[in-house]
Amino acid sequence: MIDARGNPVSTHSASALASAETALWRMMSFYDVPLADLDAAIEADPGWGLPHAMKAGFLLSLTEPALVPQAAGHLEAARALADHAAPRERAHLEALAHTLEGRWTAASRVWDELLIEHPCDALALQWAHLWDFYRGDAAGLRGRPARALPQWDEADPLYACVLALHAFGLEECNLYPQAEEAGRRALALDARVPWAVHAVAHVMEMQGRFEDGAAWMRQHRGAWAEGNGFAAHLWWHSALFRLEGLDLPGVLRLVDNHLQGEALQITLNRVDAASMLWRLHLLGTDVSERFAALLAGWACDDADAGYYAFNDVHRLITMIGAGQWHAADGWVARCAERAMRPDDAGRANHAMAREVGLPLMRGLLALARGDADGAAHTLYPVRAIAQRFGGSHAQRDLIDQTLLAAAARAGRRALGQALINERVMAKPETPLTRHWIEAFGLREDQLA
Repeated sequence: MIDARGNPVSTHSASALASAETALWRMMSFYDVPLADLDAAIEADPGWGLPHAMKAGFLLSLTEPALVPQAAGHLEAARALADHAAPRERAHLEALAHTLEGRWTAASRVWDELLIEHPCDALALQWAHLWDFYRGDAAGLRGRPARALPQWDEADPLYACVLALHAFGLEECNLYPQAEEAGRRALALDARVPWAVHAVAHVMEMQGRFEDGAAWMRQHRGAWAEGNGFAAHLWWHSALFRLEGLDLPGVLRLVDNHLQGEALQITLNRVDAASMLWRLHLLGTDVSERFAALLAGWACDDADAGYYAFNDVHRLITMIGAGQWHAADGWVARCAERAMRPDDAGRANHAMAREVGLPLMRGLLALARGDADGAAHTLYPVRAIAQRFGGSHAQRDLIDQTLLAAAARAGRRALGQALINERVMAKPETPLTRHWIEAFGLREDQLA
């Protein structure tokens, strides 16, 4: 049989294929989790391995160390059925095996090769996009959907989802007008594509259009705010626009209503909450109790340290914000120890942690302990290679915000002016930027 886009599948069950197709849509749209649909596919055809592989890939995509054993079990079940799998499906198994071992770059290469032969393999596009994002590979985010899209039929129900992937890749490569056009077109085709809402929100963030951005999020809220696993991150974007306008009470309301407690289901949600609280902390808002509550709800084993540097840094931020100094020191030590293990040398996180994660952690600790000059000295070189750390430009702006705070506290006016010059050359001066201008005692005629 073939799927809806002409890709070969090793099942003869129309029911199993339909359930897998629904699961794929859920993965790309974030409307509910796909596990029940995949269970239905397995029940309809127990001999088909792809639904097991899809469960493994979905669990791994959440970047939760605690889910790795469960993902490994599903992958093993898929491998046991591999003799009857189509070559395309076996390629997915190979990519997921790399992913399970933390060899994310190798996994992306396998998906790349798969997409040359099967450009309409939406599963490969979705998974490669996520792990490009986790690795900070902006060129991959842009290039892979661009190579595939001309082969797609616009009438395909998933076309808008793939167009949204392309929009985000364009934005991360600073192609803002093209990104906004692609994102808006995706939503015109299908209003239920939160990744397209997300891509346009990123454009507006990078261009300093905080009022437009807030209105954009309100306009589409009905489609993404309920029943969608991406909602917490989009609430984070809503808060980010309020932060840019220096509406700190508004940010706190969004945090309290949408970025705490039961709203934080997975680590990726907690990362957003930590990121927003840290930005508020840098602006002088006392959020220590909120940090403590976030940390209390962030169940994490010591063995989880060093799994993914991006998440590790945000957990450290939460410890610092909650005043848990002993825990913070221990966390950094465990992350460092894992990054130096010889048997982990091929893991993507090995380089991420050594090059960006650990220096950033040390800079954050220095600032929190009052060594603002040392923090600035440590953080400044990190920002030049921060894309290797994963995440988006907007997420990594936390580094610049922290560096601005360190420079201001250390009295490093020249560094502050250089950073602000760069900022106002990239986007219009916003209330948040004016806050930092005033923190350094700069005049308008001293800026670029």
